[in-house]
Amino acid sequence: MKGLIGSLLVLLATLHSPLAGADSAPSADVTQASMPLVVFLVRHAEKQQPGKDPELTQEGRDRARDLANLLQSAQIEAVHSTDFARTRATAGPTAAALNIELSLYDPFKLKAFANTLKRRGGRHLVVGHSNTTPALVTLLGGEAGDSIDDASEFDRLYVITQGGGVVETVLLRYGEP
Repeated sequence: MKGLIGSLLVLLATLHSPLAGADSAPSADVTQASMPLVVFLVRHAEKQQPGKDPELTQEGRDRARDLANLLQSAQIEAVHSTDFARTRATAGPTAAALNIELSLYDPFKLKAFANTLKRRGGRHLVVGHSNTTPALVTLLGGEAGDSIDDASEFDRLYVITQGGGVVETVLLRYGEP
């Protein structure tokens, strides 16, 4: 079932992506700034309680692996995380599976980070927090929907696509509920 959902997610992101129908490699005269953008955004997985910088629980580690499996065919080019144990541990399996170095971003400078993503284009995974993930969705021009339940909601996956002046938001769920 998870494989089917993962395949559907990748298909959905590809079909709704401004990249659909484009050559897989941009021509030499296309700049990074003109590249369409696809961003997968999640909140970190389940964390241990309490603590200043808690690690993930076993449930959280399982969810992080589920995310890596789900996104393995999504052609992600960059994996971004805040500099907290729980976000790095959520992003880590995807970065490792794709052989991509984890890139850290400052959650207090979301507007600058959103602008960097827009300029760069391409396909990204961004792991954040219950407050920063919806805020970043909005800064990217997407629709964040209801607030994330800080106590119990760890399965929300946003897919934001931007290109040709159009922004689309798809909200999915992943891993075990």
